[in-house]
Amino acid sequence: MPSRFSAFRDLLWRRSIPVDAGSSSQDLPRSESRSLLSTFILRQHNQETITCYDYLGIAKSHGPEQRYVSPTTGICRKLIVQSVNPKGPGEQRIMDHTTQASRLAMWLVCTNPFYDRVFFKWISTCFFFSLKLLWSFIWFLVQFLTPMDLTGNSDSGEDSAVYNTGYYKPYQRPFVGQLWAARSRKEYSSRFQEGNEQSIPIHSLYPRLLMLHDATKDQWIPCTDPDTIIRTKYIAISYCAADIYSHSHNPEREKEDFIKDVHAAVVRQNFDAYWLDLECLGQTPEEKKLDLYCMADVYRSAELTLIMLGDSDSVADGCDAWKRWGDRVWTLPEALLSQRLHYKFRDRAEIESVSLRQLANLAYAKHDLEQPVINAYSGKDPLERLERLTLLKGAIWRRGITLPQPISKTAPVLNVSAEKAVVIDGPYTADRVYALMGFFEHRIQPSRFEDELRALARLSMANDNDRIAERMVSLLPSTITRSSCWYADHDVYWANLWDVIPEIQVAGITENGALVLDGCKASSIRWKDFPEIAFDKSDSVRRTVVGFLPQLSWPIIIVGLATWLTGVTVTGGITLFACGFALLVFSPRLFVFSESGRVMDAQPWLIGIKGVLDIDKAAVHLYGGGNKGRYPRLGLTPSGSEFAVPEQGKDRGGSRVQYDLALRAEQGSQAGRTYTLIDTYSSTVYYFCADKPPTVCLFTGREGGLGRFVLCSERCEKNELHKETVLRMPTEVSQKMELCGWVALG
Repeated sequence: MPSRFSAFRDLLWRRSIPVDAGSSSQDLPRSESRSLLSTFILRQHNQETITCYDYLGIAKSHGPEQRYVSPTTGICRKLIVQSVNPKGPGEQRIMDHTTQASRLAMWLVCTNPFYDRVFFKWISTCFFFSLKLLWSFIWFLVQFLTPMDLTGNSDSGEDSAVYNTGYYKPYQRPFVGQLWAARSRKEYSSRFQEGNEQSIPIHSLYPRLLMLHDATKDQWIPCTDPDTIIRTKYIAISYCAADIYSHSHNPEREKEDFIKDVHAAVVRQNFDAYWLDLECLGQTPEEKKLDLYCMADVYRSAELTLIMLGDSDSVADGCDAWKRWGDRVWTLPEALLSQRLHYKFRDRAEIESVSLRQLANLAYAKHDLEQPVINAYSGKDPLERLERLTLLKGAIWRRGITLPQPISKTAPVLNVSAEKAVVIDGPYTADRVYALMGFFEHRIQPSRFEDELRALARLSMANDNDRIAERMVSLLPSTITRSSCWYADHDVYWANLWDVIPEIQVAGITENGALVLDGCKASSIRWKDFPEIAFDKSDSVRRTVVGFLPQLSWPIIIVGLATWLTGVTVTGGITLFACGFALLVFSPRLFVFSESGRVMDAQPWLIGIKGVLDIDKAAVHLYGGGNKGRYPRLGLTPSGSEFAVPEQGKDRGGSRVQYDLALRAEQGSQAGRTYTLIDTYSSTVYYFCADKPPTVCLFTGREGGLGRFVLCSERCEKNELHKETVLRMPTEVSQKMELCGWVALG
């Protein structure tokens, strides 16, 4: 392709650009014309194309526009969005399949020709509506005199019947591909594994290496003998790197000075052994990974944890030193997992004890938020397991990345025997996850080839009872990340992680960091128009009779005219004509009344509209009848979206204030990001904000008496879904959704 393009470009350069006969002398020079044309062709050549595959593995190329998978054929198609105010590409005005007579009658009833200053339009619409009634009478006569079979087979291959299965339109694109990390060991995982991960024990009751004091030689020597380590009581050292290294040109000297201070402090506490990561962490990648994996057991097994702080400087009793130590990622689990805590300033000789509650006030900037965790681990106020782990995660995530050690002048170690060079030695990017995993029953093997979110997903899969990742899928954060959109550390509906009851299971993670979900109930969202809805109304003899009267207007008028003009009876003919004309005048109002009534049951559909659509107009597009009166056909959600406002009366319902809120957002900061979703099964309207129109709805969990439904857009080139928003809908809606295969949410 590049060679063909270059040849075509060279051909253009060799040829001259023809000039129109009417061109003036101020036209562009030939060289500039060639340059502009070449630039145009370059843009066409560099236009982005995307290749996706259907469920049969057939490739299809298309542009970068938003796509969706047709729920009928399973083919990837360009998304057409109906909009309240269509402006951009791929948008069109709102369309529906209600009868034209219903739309005309509703407009005539709801429009005041004098107040709205549309008198001539109102008269012309009345005339057109009358012709529609006349045409229906003529068609009835034709059918009565010459019956025709209108239900015969068609060669178009399309089903003309109204879609009425009792279920939402399904989602037809399951996940196809390999897992980067799988929950089941029977599944293939493409994740690079360092060494033999299966040989590492799940739990270790002692460290791999300790520093022991040899009294005969007055030396501290490393010990790796398991039998000796098991019988030895030791101190675990906790510190902050900033209190050791001052970024001088002699970091080794600073490290030796700190180790000498540790030696003196350990001896003063009458211990002959200690554990310090500067000396006890392994040298090989396998040893380092094992030590990191067992870090929690090191502090659990220690008789005492000694916190080595920097110089106090007599400033608020070393407040700065405490804050530096407390901002580290690892110091929180080191303190919480320890049996006893002591601390020492490097410029002071005293070694004093400290409780967890005192430690929180001294070292933790967010001690008010972390007080429940401190109380739980100090035995004051025990928490449920998931709540405790969630609060721990929040506390660790509020801390920065572990302060780095002095910069090494040696290059990182590479594994060049693999298919591509990968780093097998260096810092861990998922440091906070590995600090958190010490509190879980099952841990994961540390890896330098994963980020925090993939490590967190693996940790969640390893501890299936907690199902942290599954619960996060159902939460709606204030900002959804473009990658790994399943992650959420808070919820705009003010729900906690432990409030969500997940209905899905994570089967694995893709190489892109997407979660592969099993057990999802999914449905497609229709955007191109309002479909023809199959629904049942409440029966009423009065509405049936009133609905039949407009059809009699033209027959009565024709009979009256015939009677009058033939001279059979002039008075009777005029009377019949007057009665028929009166029926014709009141036909729009009679027609609207006949179309009213409570909708008892409707075919489930999820219908999307870009912009903010009023529920009265939505009811007209759906059923052809109004939403006002004794039996409203649509209602607003009381608590199901970010704009939801509940009514404060005796009956539960959504306030119409949320329409004004959504409209204000559409006209302000959320311009172009506000959408309307209509659920015909529950007869509920939702307003929400999203970056793209979501085309798939996933049922993922329950919370607060409602279901959690994740609305997603599709990325066909990656075979992934992307979370756009989360709505709280009635749980029974999920009973009308069909189970789908694995889906990737990334």
